Amino acid sequence: MTNIMTGNDKQAGTKEWVGLSVLVLTGLLVSIDIFVLVLALPYLSADLGAGSVEQLWIMDIYGFMLTGFLITMGTLGDRIGRRKVLLMGAAVFGIASVTAAFSTSPGMLIASRAILGIAGATLVPSTLALISNMFQNPKQRGLAISIWMAGAMGGSAIGPVVGGMMLENFWWGSVFLVGVPVMLLLLILGPILLPEYRNTNAGRLDLASVSLSLAAILPAVYGIKELAKNGLQPMNMMAIVVGCVFGLGFVQRQRKLASPLLDLRLLTNRTISTAMGGQFFGTFLMGVIMFLVTQYLQLVEGLTPLRAALWMLPAVAVQMTSFLLSPLIARRIRPAYLIGIGLFFSVTGLLLLTQINATASLTSLVVGYALTNFGAGPLMTLTSDMIVGSAPPEKAGSAGALSQTSVEVGFALGIAVLGSIGTAVYRNQISGTIPAMVPFEAALAVRDSLVGALEAAQNLPNSLGSALLTSARNAFNSGLNMVSMISAVLLIGVAIFAVALLRHIRPSGETEHEQNDRIPAVLPRTEHEPS
Repeated sequence: MTNIMTGNDKQAGTKEWVGLSVLVLTGLLVSIDIFVLVLALPYLSADLGAGSVEQLWIMDIYGFMLTGFLITMGTLGDRIGRRKVLLMGAAVFGIASVTAAFSTSPGMLIASRAILGIAGATLVPSTLALISNMFQNPKQRGLAISIWMAGAMGGSAIGPVVGGMMLENFWWGSVFLVGVPVMLLLLILGPILLPEYRNTNAGRLDLASVSLSLAAILPAVYGIKELAKNGLQPMNMMAIVVGCVFGLGFVQRQRKLASPLLDLRLLTNRTISTAMGGQFFGTFLMGVIMFLVTQYLQLVEGLTPLRAALWMLPAVAVQMTSFLLSPLIARRIRPAYLIGIGLFFSVTGLLLLTQINATASLTSLVVGYALTNFGAGPLMTLTSDMIVGSAPPEKAGSAGALSQTSVEVGFALGIAVLGSIGTAVYRNQISGTIPAMVPFEAALAVRDSLVGALEAAQNLPNSLGSALLTSARNAFNSGLNMVSMISAVLLIGVAIFAVALLRHIRPSGETEHEQNDRIPAVLPRTEHEPS
């Protein structure tokens, strides 16, 4: 039987905390790599001659591959060694970064970004699993996960800033080289600071299950992303249906295998399933707000991408603070109550965003967005700890992969569904306010999006263009208001369910805590290997 860890587990030492700093840099890099390309896209597109379709694939292929391979790579780490998979991913990530930086064609860059996504999928679940090995004490593990998440989320703000500085001084390829030194550092220090852990009796990797998981996740994620961009198109819906069909096949196969790629018993654990649900709906409801706030700063306020990123820094700063404080406070009060209190702050922030209009100051937007982010801290950090901490040690990689997959899919689906609602509100309101003197083709562009309105206004007389932009920006604000209200109302429901279903988990500072809620250890024995 696998040993169940208790609140008296040994304390992590200096070696573990230094090793954590390396893992934090890795998480920061993966996050930066997602956002840094936003500023570089116009430059590389002009240099490589990338068309609109190629630009979309350059942007999206990384996320597709990252999400698609998370489960496979998390399970692979459990089977052959988490440190080994992490270091392999770091080496591939570094090589692919160099290839991307010196790409000579759109196809070469798309291929490099795809490899970067696959390599990125090895880093996140292996990192969470290794943290669970390095920090067996619940209080230390919760703090370690929160530090790692703070670094990972910091990349969302640092990415555009770093990209802006690099592009001002170097060529577009330099944004991909930022991560190379970090990966070299991981390859050098990883074997020294990070322990190895693998399940020696896990059985062979089922390649058919790998294929089914990719056939389920990739079409579904593609369909969801296209749904956000182009609405209800037959091809988008077909992709989602195909993904669901293969997903059912994947689930059926896992139930029959003695050594499945994904142990479905993880999902039968109340703590794990509830925590995953909280992460999914949290990112579903709040992830789209980041997307809309970014658009507001650039399209309504007219800020450059770099200045917009700087205005978003306060929200990221308070979110990182919330990440770091949450596990410390959870040592004294039950995590479920802390999650509920945090979501109260998020709901308050969303309600402030429902009041954004043409006369509102930029400070009001920043404060509302900051409150939304601040309140999300307990939900994201404590549920990640619950998921990894409630899984058997030999399944920590798979649990980490499930956690990250729920976040990625929730984020994509939130943008697709709630983003579409915001777009529908915009189109409904703008249709009745377009000045009669606006040419027909320009009016069509205006009805499509705020971006189309900005482009159309450039070709109109100043007074007409100004009136058109005022109407379009007011319509966009109405969409932001509606989405914020829907998110606030539904987030209250998430808070109620989280408190109700997770209140049995005790504060991590108590000697008896939630780890007795682990899945019964009926899995094969595992082997700790010397580092």
